[in-house]
Amino acid sequence: MTDSTREHAPRDEDDSAPGDSGVAKGITSYLTGLGLAAQLTVASFTLAGTDFIYGPGLPTALAVLAMAQIGIHLVFFLHITTAPDNTNNVMALAFGIFIAFLIVGGSIWIMSHLNGNMMPMDHSMPM
Repeated sequence: MTDSTREHAPRDEDDSAPGDSGVAKGITSYLTGLGLAAQLTVASFTLAGTDFIYGPGLPTALAVLAMAQIGIHLVFFLHITTAPDNTNNVMALAFGIFIAFLIVGGSIWIMSHLNGNMMPMDHSMPM
């Protein structure tokens, strides 16, 4: 099949990534993403530096803000959408996230087992 005879799926304008059409629209999209990312960064530092949130809930609030910022970066800067032609990018992203969780989770699991199986310090260093 040649490129001229191959049927392409119609492109839905509502399903395009920010910045896909037009230079001015693209710059506006990047500036919007930059503004949102900066606001989330300022919010994170503000929450960490004040007593606005109860202390034990602070890591959860920071994790939520971090995930929101990841979403902003994926949509506005990496142009990850649900478009049919974007399947490979989404699969590569999912695989990368899986590998990262595997490495971090495995490292934590190994370190916790090592910590439980180590000899106490008072037995290892005689005085």
